[in-house]
Amino acid sequence: MAAASGLRITVLFLLIAVLTLAGLLWFDYLGLINVKERFAPVLQRVGIMAPAPLEGETAADLLDRVRIEKLYGEIDRRQEELDKREESIAVKENELEQMVETLAEKEKALEDREKSFNEIVKQYENRNANLRQSALYYNGMPPEKAVERMLELEDQDLIDILRTAEQLAQEAGQTSIVAYWISLMPPERAAVVNRKMLKKPES
Repeated sequence: MAAASGLRITVLFLLIAVLTLAGLLWFDYLGLINVKERFAPVLQRVGIMAPAPLEGETAADLLDRVRIEKLYGEIDRRQEELDKREESIAVKENELEQMVETLAEKEKALEDREKSFNEIVKQYENRNANLRQSALYYNGMPPEKAVERMLELEDQDLIDILRTAEQLAQEAGQTSIVAYWISLMPPERAAVVNRKMLKKPES
């Protein structure tokens, strides 16, 4: 309802403006008032009436001045378009810079992950090499002496060495000595080691 009322008021204002302009032009035609002289700046601004010549200005000079003014107007319009394009380009550049920063952060995060993964792999390889060397070392010792040294280790380290020794025996196609080592251990420690080996499979 309010929108319809606003539309009616706008139409009425436009109708009044058209009727006023028509009346002024009619009075000008009748010679009662000089509309062109009074409203020349406005008519020149909207392009209805050409600008009046300046003092001492010829028709050619007036034509050149009109062309120059139009050219300046076109230049102003082009400048406004360029300013808008420049603003749009600046916004897009900012968006691209943010995207580049985001990609750089993601790339750095991936590099850090890869570096961390490589370090873990290297640590695993080093530990695996150390376990194989220790297993070979214990295999070369008399069983009683080897078990005596093994009992000084933490349970997990001991389990890792026993599993590595079993793996080396399988690779060599030989019988593993791990069962014999466990039989030489105190019953309580042997039970703990067996239980942990069964409870936590080899990773």
